[in-house]
Amino acid sequence: PRSDCIAAEQLCLLDSICNATYKILENCALAKTRFLPLDHDSRVRCLNAELDLGNSSLLHCKCHRRMKRQEHCLRVFWTVHASMTDGYFNLETSPYENPANEEHWKTDYNELAALLSGRDCSSQLAGDATNPCLRATHVCNLSKKCVRLRTDYASICTRGAGSEDMCDRRKCHRGLRNFFEKVPEDFTRRILFCPCQDELCGERRRKTIVPDCSFQYNTKPNCLWLLDSCLEDHICKSRLADFQQNCQPADMSPDGCSQHNHAACLQAYMGMIGTPMTPNYISNSSVEVSLWCTCESSGNQKEKCDQILGMFESNKCL
Repeated sequence: PRSDCIAAEQLCLLDSICNATYKILENCALAKTRFLPLDHDSRVRCLNAELDLGNSSLLHCKCHRRMKRQEHCLRVFWTVHASMTDGYFNLETSPYENPANEEHWKTDYNELAALLSGRDCSSQLAGDATNPCLRATHVCNLSKKCVRLRTDYASICTRGAGSEDMCDRRKCHRGLRNFFEKVPEDFTRRILFCPCQDELCGERRRKTIVPDCSFQYNTKPNCLWLLDSCLEDHICKSRLADFQQNCQPADMSPDGCSQHNHAACLQAYMGMIGTPMTPNYISNSSVEVSLWCTCESSGNQKEKCDQILGMFESNKCL
């Protein structure tokens, strides 16, 4: 069975040959992180070290979306697969375990039904028929964990509203990730993907991600700058790889996805929220989503920039 990367690293460190190879790869990954140019011999040494791992469990290990020490696990994965990060479209192997193999994270609708039937909330929910996003919020309020973590990120992300200097975007993003990672998907999916017929509902859906702090800057940065910020962060780089793998569009597929798994794409999309490349709905009156960035002034990298933006704006799978 495939092990997680933390367990695989511990096994490797106990083996002198594997340990020595892993140390070489750590130095290679560190040089990449610091954008230090590697000479030809160093690049060959790094590539050979990766090949030397052969069938080691390190080479085939994965991480889980909700595991403890997730960032450590992802750091190990990218240390071993540093050669995959040369360009944006080489990030197509996700470090995350296939969701189908994570049985314990599957949503439990019976638990949700018990929550709803166990309380007299019919009158509270009856008036929300025209605003499914408000209804989804009320359903979240039935779960102590959902309402606590939603309140946590909302309070952080709305602090200093109207003044970007007072918005701690990093803390806001961490709060958003906590919410989407730790609350059962029964609740988070309802809030994020609630169907709307009017602008009032649409505004509540767009404000789920508290755009003034987590999503919007005073001026739109270049998308290539957003990408660079993402690739410097193990979690963001991993979520982007997961998004690329599961949301690759395909014209001939019924659901528009090359992996034929639209649900996995939506889960990967949720994983991008709370990273430097946080997407959001672009208006209160549509379901179109985008990154908060522009491709103006991209010079000879305009095509690459358009591809990054297009993964969100014109992606049939998503």
